[in-house]
Amino acid sequence: MTPTLVRNHRDADLSAPADAGTRARDWAEIQERMLAPLYEAVYDRLEVGPATRMLSLGCGSGLAMLVAAARGAHVTGVDSDRERLALARARLLPDEGAEGAPAHRARLHDDGLPAGAGADGAPYDLITVFEPIGCAAGDSEGLVPALESALPLAARGATVVLTGWGPPERCATAPVLRVAARLAESTRPPRPGGWRPTLRDDLEDVAARAGLKPDGSGRVSCPFGYADPDSAVRGLLSTGLFDAAVRATDRSQVEKEVAEALHPYRRTDGTVWMPNVFRYLVCTT
Repeated sequence: MTPTLVRNHRDADLSAPADAGTRARDWAEIQERMLAPLYEAVYDRLEVGPATRMLSLGCGSGLAMLVAAARGAHVTGVDSDRERLALARARLLPDEGAEGAPAHRARLHDDGLPAGAGADGAPYDLITVFEPIGCAAGDSEGLVPALESALPLAARGATVVLTGWGPPERCATAPVLRVAARLAESTRPPRPGGWRPTLRDDLEDVAARAGLKPDGSGRVSCPFGYADPDSAVRGLLSTGLFDAAVRATDRSQVEKEVAEALHPYRRTDGTVWMPNVFRYLVCTT
């Protein structure tokens, strides 16, 4: 097993999240694939294919883009996390700069939105936000400004897809996320930003504030399955949802308590299985 999959805590600062490169690789290798059923369901519904020009906001390490590109879509991704974006570049543009490499197969940006959808500057007809909201107070605050900046790049009547966590009673991960909130508040008074139950109209509220028109929605089963508890802990911590807890206590404490919270979801073969439901909202500009 490579060092990127096994953290060495010796001499590490246990009051800080794992280094950015390790966390990005944990996300790409363990956690990101858990949302693949959500990507596929959205693309099936919208018939994503060669005629699609897609802009992915918060594209991460690029799995959703890779799935769309495999269907023939022209894809552009934007993300401020340079470590995740480097992994997306390795996935989507492995021959970038090589002689004879195909141009404009995909575009990736870490310094703001692009000028257009491709080499010809054509507008986007699909904007996706596959980073689910709804598990922490205020976790959608930055989304509305991002959408408002991206919408001028879209064609008239373009489709925008927003995604969120499903109801807590349908998400086995909810009790584990409550651990993060409890630890984050253990050394300070409660404040906005901690875990909260998903609200029915979270996505509709974002759509309304961004000036979008809802045009249908759906729910998708996205179970979180891990080979063992260690993989589960690393995958969950790679989401960034536990960073405040790590800063309030230390990483070893958070890892210990998350592992304990996972006990109800451990199976006899040592794997961890957590059924979850996610929701998506289809909107038009």
